[in-house]
Amino acid sequence: MSSFDNITVAAGLIKQVVSQIETLEEQKATILSDIRDTYAEAKSQGLDIATLKQLIKLRKKKKEEIAEQEELLEIYRRALEQ
Repeated sequence: MSSFDNITVAAGLIKQVVSQIETLEEQKATILSDIRDTYAEAKSQGLDIATLKQLIKLRKKKKEEIAEQEELLEIYRRALEQ
């Protein structure tokens, strides 16, 4: 295989990867827009967006992580009260 063939193969692969990434970026933009719209709808229905975001963040974590974080938070609160 000549170096020209290698460049041709690499060019084809690069074009394929770039095209796939561009498609994914377009999908990501659509999804982000949908998420913003969902938060706006929730806000219009009287829900607190900051609390919703915190809840979603917590649901992504493991129960052990949440318990540890809550325990540390309580320790820090007690330290501030002294």
